[in-house]
Amino acid sequence: MLKDQDRIFTNLYGIHDWRLQGARARGDWDGTKEILSKGRDWIIEEMKKSGMRGRGGAGFPTGLKWSFMPKEVGDRPHYLVVNADEGEPGTCKDRDMMRFDPHKLVEGCLIASFAMAAHACYIYIRGEFYREAEHLQFAIDEAYEAGLIGKNACGSGWDFDLYLHRGAGAYICGEETALLESLEGRKGQPRLKPPFPAMAGLYGCPTTVNNVETIAAVPTILRRGGDWFAGLGRENNTGTKVFCISGHVEQPCNVEEEMGIPMRELIEKHAGGVRGGWDNLLAVIPGGSSTPLLPKSICDNVLMDFDSLRAEKSGLGTAALIVMDKSTDVVRAITRLSRFYMHESCGQCTPCREGTGWLWRVMERMTRGDARPEEIETLLDVTYEIEGHTICALGDAAAWPVQGLIRHFRPELERRIEEYRARYEAAAA
Repeated sequence: MLKDQDRIFTNLYGIHDWRLQGARARGDWDGTKEILSKGRDWIIEEMKKSGMRGRGGAGFPTGLKWSFMPKEVGDRPHYLVVNADEGEPGTCKDRDMMRFDPHKLVEGCLIASFAMAAHACYIYIRGEFYREAEHLQFAIDEAYEAGLIGKNACGSGWDFDLYLHRGAGAYICGEETALLESLEGRKGQPRLKPPFPAMAGLYGCPTTVNNVETIAAVPTILRRGGDWFAGLGRENNTGTKVFCISGHVEQPCNVEEEMGIPMRELIEKHAGGVRGGWDNLLAVIPGGSSTPLLPKSICDNVLMDFDSLRAEKSGLGTAALIVMDKSTDVVRAITRLSRFYMHESCGQCTPCREGTGWLWRVMERMTRGDARPEEIETLLDVTYEIEGHTICALGDAAAWPVQGLIRHFRPELERRIEEYRARYEAAAA
């Protein structure tokens, strides 16, 4: 279990003052000038040493991602863009960080931008996050007034500007290139890669896009050292992570814990356990709605990190656990997710535009049992035709919940089909 002194997000529950005075009392903005004085290369190397992997879902090594930015600034400026468009169902960690610990993010933006030679950073925040945007803008204004950002930020000689941009509530804008399109004032649709944002991102300039949690953790990692962060968690899955636990638990919550904590320990220690006891557990979606669900038999022993969940054909994603007890209609639950992905598809790629609607319509019939047994295999085949055949990962996100359902709950689908057929034949007779 994570020790209190190793927590990065010390005001996750809003108990303390979130403004500059309170943030400084908790250690934020402490020695920021000294961190910047060590230079860009030192910062990037420390981030590599920490083993930090992106906290937005993909899990790509952060220090390595930063190193892809051109070493020298040419005729095009560099940009950092922070993805605060937290739209993944079940996920609500970034929201609390921005509402209750905004100065961690502001300081992280300064340090990360300096490391990538970016004089400007944009935070793209989900439009529905009204209070979060209000707090974040207040923190940005405080930082400007105190000389922490702006001209000669923290007395370092580095000029840095930070802008908050509110989105309009499109899930697709959580994808980094669709976010850039939206930020430039166009319809949020993913771009083909290559070119990758590090070469041609915002306004065609070198850009890095990182998640809120990733950037907000940077100042603490650099203050305490990459080796400290690497000493937490497991190899290749280092550090701490904020987990969102919702669904059929006694106390839904956000909690910061070490990577690699057993799922059962995480749920029982921090969320009061499954409603009705652990034996009443049916399944858990471990990383936000796009990751395949896992049945209780796997949840008993699985560890909450990137590699352990990938080995079980699921994923850590945003680390948002959606817990389902035995009262859940699991087929209806996955059908509801299929409808969400159909609604949120930007329509650019045919497999996603047509396939997500097809998945939802078939899943609606599967919920009732109004299908033939062989259609289960057809449904699975279609998910594989969508997966990996689209510009962005929304097609994969639509396919994976259905794949997880068929992988672990095929008997339930078959039972419904058989019951429907029996009722139909009895009515006909």
